[in-house]
Amino acid sequence: MPDRGDVIGIDHNPQAGRERRDHHPFAVLSTASFHTTVGLVVGCAMTTAPYNRGSTLAVDLGPIPDRPGTHSYVLCQQLKSFDWRARGARPHPVGRLNDSQLEEVMAIVGQILGLVV
Repeated sequence: MPDRGDVIGIDHNPQAGRERRDHHPFAVLSTASFHTTVGLVVGCAMTTAPYNRGSTLAVDLGPIPDRPGTHSYVLCQQLKSFDWRARGARPHPVGRLNDSQLEEVMAIVGQILGLVV
C-alpha cells in the first residue's frame, strides 16, 4: 500500500500532449487511508531529464547513485491520480522522498493549486 512520500513505479499510459508516458517513477502525495478508501493514488510524475535542473516547478532529488551525473526530479506541474492497483504500481528503487523534499513538493503543488499564497 503506497503512502505519502513513497516513490512507486506506475504506467502513465494512455497519455496525451505533454504528459509523461510509459512506466515511470511517481512521487505519492496522498495518504494510505485515502488509497484504501478511494482506490486512487495522487502524486507527481518523475523524470531524469536534465533540462529540469533549475526549474521552479521541479524538485531536484539529487544524484542517482548508479548513474553518475544524473539527477532525479519530481515534476510538480504533472499532478495526476491513478488507480494504483489496476496500473500495477510497485515500489521504486528510489524508495521515499525525505521530509524536506516532500515539503518542497507539497509547497509547489499548493502554489499551483492556489492553496498557498
